[in-house]
Amino acid sequence: MKTVILLRHGESEWNLENRFTGWTDVKLTEKGRQEAAHAGRLIAQAGLTPEYYFTSYLRRAIHTLQIAAAQMERDWVPVVKDWHLNERHYGALQGLNKADTAEKYGAEQVRLWRRSFDCLPPLLTPDDPRFPGNDPRYAALASTELPLAESLQDTIARVRCCWEEVIEPRLHNCGCILIAAHGNSLRGLAMKLLNMTASEVIDLEIPTGAPWVFTLTDRMEVTANRYL
Repeated sequence: MKTVILLRHGESEWNLENRFTGWTDVKLTEKGRQEAAHAGRLIAQAGLTPEYYFTSYLRRAIHTLQIAAAQMERDWVPVVKDWHLNERHYGALQGLNKADTAEKYGAEQVRLWRRSFDCLPPLLTPDDPRFPGNDPRYAALASTELPLAESLQDTIARVRCCWEEVIEPRLHNCGCILIAAHGNSLRGLAMKLLNMTASEVIDLEIPTGAPWVFTLTDRMEVTANRYL
C-alpha cells in the first residue's frame, strides 16, 4: 500500500488581504506558519513518515513544507520542487482585491473567473512586470510554458503531467510521500486520484494547513482518504 499526503499551504499574506495571488510569491502569515506547524504535528502523531517531499516554486508552499518537516523531525527527507505544482496563474487579476474586482466587473463575472472549469481570467501582456518570463526561477521554461493566465483546466493539465512524470515514478519506490502545494494545484491532484468530474472539482474546497491523506494500492488506485 502507498500513502499520499496532500497539504495546502498555510494562510498567506494575500489570503488574509483577500487578493488574487496566483504565481505572485507572497509570504505566510503568522497564522499560516502556525497552521503548517500543526499539520506537521498531526502527520507525526498519525505515525506517517514521508520518504519524499514535493512542492512548488512558491515560498508559501515551500515554507509550509519546511515548517511541517521540522515538526515531524524529518527535515532530511529529499525535496523535489516543480513549477508544475504552482498555483493557478490568475493573469491580470493577480494582486487585485477580490471584493473590489467583483464591484468593478460584477460578482457573476468574478465567479466565472474563479470557479468555472475552462474560463480564462484577463490575460497579462509579456511586458507586464507580473509576467513569469521576468522571473529568474522560470528562465529555463519555453515561451509556450509561460502562462499569461490559466483556467482551472489548464492548471490541472500541468499538474497531471507532474504526477505522471515526476511523482508517481518515485511513489512506486517508496511507501509515503507528502505534496505541499496550493488550492488549485491540489484540486488537480485530487481530481486525478478520485476520478472526479469537472463539475465536482470546481466545488472542491481544500482547507489551508489540513493534511489530506490518501491510501493507494500498488496500482495507484485510491482505497481510502481522510483529513487528519
